[in-house]
Amino acid sequence: MKRSFFYAFFFGVLLFATEVSAQSVLKVRVLDADTQEPLVGATIQIAGTTQGTITDLNGEGQITVSGTEPISLVASFVGYSSVKRKVVTGTNELVFNLEPEEALDEVIVTATRSSRTIEDIPIRMEVISGEELDEKAAMNSTNIAMLLRESSGIQMQQTSTNSANQTLRIQGLDGRYTQLLRDGLPLYGGFSSGLSIMQIPPLDLRQVEVIKGSASTLYGGGAIAGLVNLVSKTPGSEPERSVMLNQTTAGGTTLNTFLSGRNEKRGFTLYASANRQQPYDPNKDDFSDIPRVRGIALNPKVFFYPSERTTLSIGLNSSYEAREGGDIVAIENEGVSGRSFSEENYTGRLGSLINFVHTTSNGSQWSFKNSVNLFARNIDSPIYSFYGEQLASFSELAYNFKVAKHELVTGMNLVSDHFSDPGDNFMPGLGDVDRSYNFLTAGVFAQDTWEVSEQNTLELGLRTDFNNEYGAVLLPRFSWMVKPSKQLTMRLGGGRGYKLPTIFLEEAEQRAFTRVLPYNALNQQPEMERSWGSNFDVNFRTALGDDWTLSANQLFFLTQLDKPVFLNEVEMDGFTNYYLSNRQEPVVSKGFESNLKLGYDHWKLFLQYALTQVNVDEGSGYRQKAITPKHAAGFVLMYEKHESFRIGYELYYTGSQYRYDRSSTPDFWIMGIMAMKEWEKFSVFLNFENFTDTRQSRYQSMVTPPYNNPAFAEVWAPTDGFVSNGGFIFHF
Repeated sequence: MKRSFFYAFFFGVLLFATEVSAQSVLKVRVLDADTQEPLVGATIQIAGTTQGTITDLNGEGQITVSGTEPISLVASFVGYSSVKRKVVTGTNELVFNLEPEEALDEVIVTATRSSRTIEDIPIRMEVISGEELDEKAAMNSTNIAMLLRESSGIQMQQTSTNSANQTLRIQGLDGRYTQLLRDGLPLYGGFSSGLSIMQIPPLDLRQVEVIKGSASTLYGGGAIAGLVNLVSKTPGSEPERSVMLNQTTAGGTTLNTFLSGRNEKRGFTLYASANRQQPYDPNKDDFSDIPRVRGIALNPKVFFYPSERTTLSIGLNSSYEAREGGDIVAIENEGVSGRSFSEENYTGRLGSLINFVHTTSNGSQWSFKNSVNLFARNIDSPIYSFYGEQLASFSELAYNFKVAKHELVTGMNLVSDHFSDPGDNFMPGLGDVDRSYNFLTAGVFAQDTWEVSEQNTLELGLRTDFNNEYGAVLLPRFSWMVKPSKQLTMRLGGGRGYKLPTIFLEEAEQRAFTRVLPYNALNQQPEMERSWGSNFDVNFRTALGDDWTLSANQLFFLTQLDKPVFLNEVEMDGFTNYYLSNRQEPVVSKGFESNLKLGYDHWKLFLQYALTQVNVDEGSGYRQKAITPKHAAGFVLMYEKHESFRIGYELYYTGSQYRYDRSSTPDFWIMGIMAMKEWEKFSVFLNFENFTDTRQSRYQSMVTPPYNNPAFAEVWAPTDGFVSNGGFIFHF
């Protein structure tokens, strides 16, 4: 009995030892086949079973293999084709190289003048491109206001209830502190700034690049709050011919056309647009909340390719618009007794663009850019008229080259800004007032992007500008990027900036420049505004199993504006006039932005929140800047099948704001639903914007009588309410 028990025990131990010896731990790595970067969160599974594991931050995982028979392992990852491989006896390590399921276009940014992708540049940048840009174009084909408004930390502030002018604010700072570029050329700003956003349609744009914070090295000191670069489409290997028709329930009709084509030596693009808008009065107070608009635009451009390494493009940027808002009766029936108030804006723009790029045999690059832009604007009302012309030019010669681990950009540019006031702008009590000025600024700059290691990149920039009236100014800037892993990126940056004083402030635009004196009036000339700013952000992205993806970005920012320029009142001959002067107390903008993107199969969820605190000293201590929400949030849920169908729901929150009299406004929500169906040559879209009909007139009266000389409330919420639009895009 004892001997039988001993044999049974010995046989069991032998079987267990044999089984253990037949088990082995297999180390598996999953890599991107193109970049050889580890894929975090990839799934490794024994075929035909539920046994498996998930790869770690190094793209590695371990799996226990039992027995001596060959097995099959399957490696899979979101956006990649799965790979199945047999594991033979004795294998200790296995590497899977996964190929992307479809080729994804790399986003190459142009505003930084480097050849790096958006993931590899030290300065934080946001890019709107591809299908997201197409979606925003369908929601508003007339201008890019909606496209920018729905980005966190950006506010589109309406400056006129009559003409519906809007200015772009980044992180709470006025629009004049943001540089608006077209293909790296400053075509907008100054006298046109209140209308620029409203006159740029999105159909001929390839992408929109947004830098938040100081970006002074390459483009000058005006990029204090940030920079927006509108990148135009260029001719591709296949011709593009598109027609887009959009109709709104508010009486707006827009027709856009884009054509392009090229051969080995030449190419072209042509964009044409016509916009017709009827005056729209949703709150029935007899004053327009959307003005009557008649506008056309034509932007032709030709490209020459003398060699594979040389490109020359020459283009024109032209537009004309008539915009009239105010008393609906006065707009539609001129000459009605007691109903004469309207504000008319007639604008014309004609600009030239030249861009020459030559790449040498060693990869260095010479470039020359030039633009000349003439903008004329006439403002007419029953009590005031103002006509002016702004002639601005920009010329730049730059040289890009690489030395070891350094990518350098050096160059010089010349910027002219001449505003001509014909001298017949009559002001009661003052007579004709001449507000002309002539600025000429020359600058030299250098930028070094140094790849210190695979995980560290440092970018240093230095610029010196010399202005004919304000002298020299030195603008240093730095950015530092750390990438501890493929999933985690951290950026720290900062720099100096400046702004030359002109009368083209938001406060002056709100008054249609009525009784605004020249910038150097009253025998005093304001000093230039100077700034310093910094920002820090952390970006994280990963996969959560087979189907889920997650990306998150947290940004902190701080900008101080020294000797800010404001409008001040002065009594002259019984009239209140306005002049420019510096305040000694700085304006400080600080806060943070949080962005989260979650993806599952064809679903995408976007969450955003911005805390923007802009402190302004108004004589009785620092307070939050008027008409600047401290809290803003957004929620977007999108279902999208590539090149087939998409539908999205949007929800945006704007917190309470202070009016100029320091009273508080209510907070409010805006909701929207958009859908688009795409075929090979044809797309249709339908958009319900603000379908809960949130508008300021639901909270307060927008107009104070009398009809012939009304007063208007400052704008802090939408004035147009619920507007739906639909249309089609035809590619032929």
